[in-house]
Amino acid sequence: MPNPVQKNSSYLNSMSTTDTRTRVEDTCPSSGLCPLCIRECPFICEVSLSAFRGREALYPDPKMFGKSTAGSLKDYGLDWSHFNIKARLLGAEGIEPDPDIALFPNVDVETSVAGIPLKIPIIIGAYGSTEVARVNWDSLAIGGALSGIIVTIGENICGMDPEAVITNGKVTYSAELKRRVEAFKKFWDGKYGGIAVQTNVEDQRLGVDVYAISKLEVDIIERKWGQGAKAIGGEVRISSLERAIMLKKRGYIVIPDPEDKNVQEAFKQGVFKTFERHSRVGMPKEKDFIEDVEWLREQGAKKVSLKTGNYEPAVVAFTMKVASEAKVDYVVFDGAGGGTGMSPVPMMNEQGTPTVYLEMQVLKCAEILRKKGMYVPDIVMAGGFIDETQIFKAIAMSNFGNGPYVKAILMGRAPLTAVMKASYFAELAEKGQLPKDFEETFGKTPEKFFIAAPDLKVMLGERFKEVPWGAVGLYTYMDRIKVGLQQLMAGARKWKLSLLDRSDLIALTERAAKVTGIPLPEEEADQVLEAFLS
Repeated sequence: MPNPVQKNSSYLNSMSTTDTRTRVEDTCPSSGLCPLCIRECPFICEVSLSAFRGREALYPDPKMFGKSTAGSLKDYGLDWSHFNIKARLLGAEGIEPDPDIALFPNVDVETSVAGIPLKIPIIIGAYGSTEVARVNWDSLAIGGALSGIIVTIGENICGMDPEAVITNGKVTYSAELKRRVEAFKKFWDGKYGGIAVQTNVEDQRLGVDVYAISKLEVDIIERKWGQGAKAIGGEVRISSLERAIMLKKRGYIVIPDPEDKNVQEAFKQGVFKTFERHSRVGMPKEKDFIEDVEWLREQGAKKVSLKTGNYEPAVVAFTMKVASEAKVDYVVFDGAGGGTGMSPVPMMNEQGTPTVYLEMQVLKCAEILRKKGMYVPDIVMAGGFIDETQIFKAIAMSNFGNGPYVKAILMGRAPLTAVMKASYFAELAEKGQLPKDFEETFGKTPEKFFIAAPDLKVMLGERFKEVPWGAVGLYTYMDRIKVGLQQLMAGARKWKLSLLDRSDLIALTERAAKVTGIPLPEEEADQVLEAFLS
């Protein structure tokens, strides 16, 4: 029977992420163990799974690798739901205060990141070498291009590509990276959004950056220091012994050692079915990073970004300092609570700074830099974002009076969810196997149940036939976010994204108010009511 996640440590021993359950629901609050643990228990909890599978139990259910994404289960005590957006009646900013003109569809939600215009304040990625990203890439790239946003190709694509040509330690051809870039450019309008290639330690050693710039004409190169889902390098599962050996020879860390004869025999006998491939973690140094950014620009990179994780405050300050000195175009800060294709579950739940806390640390650094007259890069926040309410709050939170520091947010798991569900239901429709209630409500064919399909047909004409249904799903999802954001902004009487500021928010808990400085409703009321009625 399902065991609901509770707001204490009881989830530690029972998680849907690892497909574990406890025998009873009233587990010990501190450990999650059943109050009475019995030998004859037929259920597999975290402890018992670990007794059977050891290190494999650290990760999301291996059977689901390549067909799923995973995220944190923990309640961090502060998230975007702890704030509300103010509703206003008087006046209108950014538009003529005329009820026939100040309509919510006239709200301008366009933004720019590093001078790159976006139709909506969203970047998606970074989708690296995990199988779920590879399988769904065309839908992610095409849907992103049609939506007018930046799509980020993640780490390790060339190193994982069996067709990659590596000459003298440098990649000179990669069919997979080429495919990913071209899928986006095929439907890109050349103005809104763009394609970025992320590079980690392994990628830099292979010269992926130079290959992407010189051969694939990629404008945006992103250096990676980390991500919110884990504080170690990227990980994937490998189900082929031959491929595991190939990756080890290319310099990757592969566990267990695929060249060990005993390991090979255990794999052949089915004791384990997948290898782990790990990437190294960067060890950045201030001078080296600044020189590296200069070098990238000399190689032809038009924009340089930096992706970092949910590290401690000292690292946040270090990151902002060196990004300022190197004049990085934008920095992505990824908070705890987001997701991944494969990360250790305990690390996703228990390590790192959650997104709201992290954003406030970043903003304090940005304000210090601004007051000192130093360069402040554009900021992009990531970490569990799925809808327009969170986007509104993250951007508004960042405007202290000189415009928002946060220019956009980055989404990873949610766009993949949209793409996977869209393509799956399109397959069900083709087989005549749609759920009855879905079919009765929305129709039997993708042309009917994707509400944005008619608009895309008008936009693309005959080219619509080249668009996978997963991309239609992503475009439809992005359109929902756009309209939802327009409605929220009109309700706050703000008709331009750049006008969102901290006065648009109220804190709903004392912790939210303490961490962010956003006042509680009663605090603001005490200040405002007397003034209005005097």
